Amino acid sequence: MKTTLALVLAALTLSCSSAPTATPPSPPAAAPATVPAPATGKWDHDWARGAVFYEVFVRSFADSNGDGVGDFRGLTGKLDYLNDGNPATDTDLGVDALWLMPVFESPSYHGYDVVDYEKIDSEYGTAEDFQRFLDEARRRGLRVIVDYVINHSGAGHPWFVEAAASPSSPRRSWYVWRADDPGWRQPWGSGPTWHRNDKDGTYYYGIFWGGMPDLNWGTPAVREEMERVGASWLARGLDGFRLDATRYLVANGPGEGQSDQPETHAFLKAFAERMRREKPQAILVAENWTDTEKIAPYFNDLPMNFNFPLAEEILRAVRDDEAAGIAGKLEEMADLYPPGAIDAPFLTNHDQQRLATQLGNDPAALRSAAAILLTLPGAPFLYYGEEVGLQNGNGSGDELKRTPMPWDATPGGGFTTGRPWFRFAPGQETANVAAQTGDAGSLLSHYRRLIRARKSSPALLKGDLKLLSPGNRSTPVLAFLRETAGERVLVVHNVTGKEAEAGPYAVEAAQLEPLFGTGTATRGDQGWTVKVPAGESVVWRAR
Repeated sequence: MKTTLALVLAALTLSCSSAPTATPPSPPAAAPATVPAPATGKWDHDWARGAVFYEVFVRSFADSNGDGVGDFRGLTGKLDYLNDGNPATDTDLGVDALWLMPVFESPSYHGYDVVDYEKIDSEYGTAEDFQRFLDEARRRGLRVIVDYVINHSGAGHPWFVEAAASPSSPRRSWYVWRADDPGWRQPWGSGPTWHRNDKDGTYYYGIFWGGMPDLNWGTPAVREEMERVGASWLARGLDGFRLDATRYLVANGPGEGQSDQPETHAFLKAFAERMRREKPQAILVAENWTDTEKIAPYFNDLPMNFNFPLAEEILRAVRDDEAAGIAGKLEEMADLYPPGAIDAPFLTNHDQQRLATQLGNDPAALRSAAAILLTLPGAPFLYYGEEVGLQNGNGSGDELKRTPMPWDATPGGGFTTGRPWFRFAPGQETANVAAQTGDAGSLLSHYRRLIRARKSSPALLKGDLKLLSPGNRSTPVLAFLRETAGERVLVVHNVTGKEAEAGPYAVEAAQLEPLFGTGTATRGDQGWTVKVPAGESVVWRAR
């Protein structure tokens, strides 16, 4: 299931006192959003710039009680794998922050149909289990953000049950209603977005399906409640939220009228201002699955946005032995993104076929994709299991993208002592943590070295990017400089299956000291010429 956020204006609602009519009314002009006065102070996001995030599906990560479902006690027990809190060790992955997929009470396996925004899903444990997890994460220096599904509730939420019961319900305006179905389709061209309410024959808006009715953020009480809940979770120790498909927050009509509306930006800006007042260090990262030109304006509303176009170019580059697409996308970002934007690059996530499957389980391609991701500016996100080459299950269902984490090759996979809630993906015999731990040549060891190299270099961590490769003609390498006031590094990724020579690059340095990878660098009159082995990535520190 593709999970997104959609936010629909009150202007599209049928008045709760109106009787159904034979034909749908024309959508009136959008009502102006009520936006609070700008917050004082600024975001304090220095911790997030350069941080490595790790996406976790709690249900599939670690089961502590043998019921086959991952839980917070299990996740807490695996924190040392992610970050043991000791920078001197090299046996943990070394990530800085966790993104948890939905953890609030829900009747479904995926959790996007929330029925209680203030209660931890009972399958994952108690409030005390969650608090202990937060405390243990904090003790290791790990930040934690969670999915906050502000577009819609589940149809089983008491708010919707009350709203659907009667047109005169006090909660009626918390959702979006009209007399009949105008025939709108989902923006991505799939199913309907209006659903019949069997209790009175009217229709409510739900961009995903009838089981997830959209909240009406045009209603002040909805905005106030969702902001209150968000603020309360920040006060309880969360470090922010992942907001799902925010480009669909407001619908002013069918087709393109369901995405990227001006009111969407107004509502997001107001929500962000409230979260900033509560906790300036909190991060908000949005999913806007679209092109760069449409993503860029969202940086004026929210601190971070996932970079889907760049992810596509990285995968294409390592599949096709061609780096020009990445270079072109980086040029486009430099032109369109506002100064100081914190990009959120990634390779794949829970809505996509897994990386190892898309790349044909090719070890060189997997290593190359990881190296490109972890040398880019911003805050890169890893999807759980990506670091051991976890494949997709056989099929296209969303459960097959979210299978249990393979800790070892036993029947329970080290995930559970019982029967896993879902079968393991193919390749568990070698794509598991135990098999790759201690193997210097494994994909897991590669990820660990990359993250440590990133943290050891101020330029890789927080530096600006100066592109050296062309975006308008074929190139076997992606080359760029990462620069801070005190350090410069030259990064060269050879995405092809044979040795590549590149340059000369005008890098002022007496020598180039290898920081990661193996290659040669020779200084000439025109600059530095480098040779990089097939499929390898090299980082040199300029001295």
